[in-house]
Amino acid sequence: MKKLFVLLTLALSANVFAADIEAGKAAVQKYNCASCHGADLSSPIDASYPKLAGQHADYIEHALVAYQRGASGANGRGNAIMGGMAKPLSHAEIKDISAYIASLPGALVVRK
Repeated sequence: MKKLFVLLTLALSANVFAADIEAGKAAVQKYNCASCHGADLSSPIDASYPKLAGQHADYIEHALVAYQRGASGANGRGNAIMGGMAKPLSHAEIKDISAYIASLPGALVVRK
């Protein structure tokens, strides 16, 4: 049982460190995320668009995969703009983008 636990821990740890923040930064520039979410990814051009900077990597990853699935997919999200932006992303790009966004300083408030 201990060996299984150690193996699972190592596998999960390897998965966490698989993301490349610099590659994520390049992908954010390539896909022009700043055009809607602002140059710092924390000052969107419209109040209905989310502030991304500082958001948890696993949340960003989940959201991008959900946009890829679309509204009719299991745990999917329906948004014409984000659906089109997320569809061409590879799994590695999603992990990298998520890691980069999580590394940015953000102004998200969880609790006061």
